[in-house]
Amino acid sequence: MNSAADSQRIAALNDAFRRSFLGGQVVMTPGVQSLDSKQLQALIGTVQGFDTFNEDNDPYQEHDFGTVTIQGQQFYWKIDYYAPSMQEGSENPADPQQTRRVLTLMQAQEY
Repeated sequence: MNSAADSQRIAALNDAFRRSFLGGQVVMTPGVQSLDSKQLQALIGTVQGFDTFNEDNDPYQEHDFGTVTIQGQQFYWKIDYYAPSMQEGSENPADPQQTRRVLTLMQAQEY
């Protein structure tokens, strides 16, 4: 578990990445890849604008997971932290020099 200061820093880094999709990698499951362009655009816009964090969906206050609904269909997004080599997890997700962020977009049914 990270300190409160680390969690705040991680949340800020995650928010910046999620809002812009810059500074990391975004991957999509086959279900998300099969969406038409309007649905995909709506999903991306909703994920980038997500700010409904609470104790239930963000217990560690790192802003690394969310659930959104687009046209009645539920989707999840999740940010994971990897070492720059992408071979193992990051030792310090609060340090962008030691961390490569990966945001995964998936249909809830694909989880």
